[in-house]
Amino acid sequence: MNISINSPDWRGQALSNFGLSPFLFEGQLFASIEGFIQGIKFPESDPRRGQAFHLSGWEAKHLGDGADRSGAYWNQTSLAYGSAQHHQLIGAAIRARIEQSPGLQAVLRSTAGATLVHETGHVESPTTSLPAAVFLGVLNDIREKLLQASDA
Repeated sequence: MNISINSPDWRGQALSNFGLSPFLFEGQLFASIEGFIQGIKFPESDPRRGQAFHLSGWEAKHLGDGADRSGAYWNQTSLAYGSAQHHQLIGAAIRARIEQSPGLQAVLRSTAGATLVHETGHVESPTTSLPAAVFLGVLNDIREKLLQASDA
């Protein structure tokens, strides 16, 4: 199953980072995972950061294109862009989004047995914030835990 805004399966679209899907993370409200991913590319003093946090889809993606990718910024800390810590932070936000949405939990559980892929129709950029393998690893981990909990 393709987890992408371009997926022919609505479940893949729902689980995409692009969709408008508000969630709370560490006391802050975000419009989407994509807005979070793009916003943390900007230092905390940059006004584009807050703008990105309130966007979804292509609007968030295009705003983030203006970041210099020198780091990822969270809680007064600069993380190396593309580092394990950067990816773990994004993974924590994805987990928060799904934990806060019974609907998304049900969608992810409904993919049991399906191989998750992330095919956007474009070659993955070497400077992507969230490589497909990392994204899918997070989703597979969350799905496994949800399925285990439903079996208990």
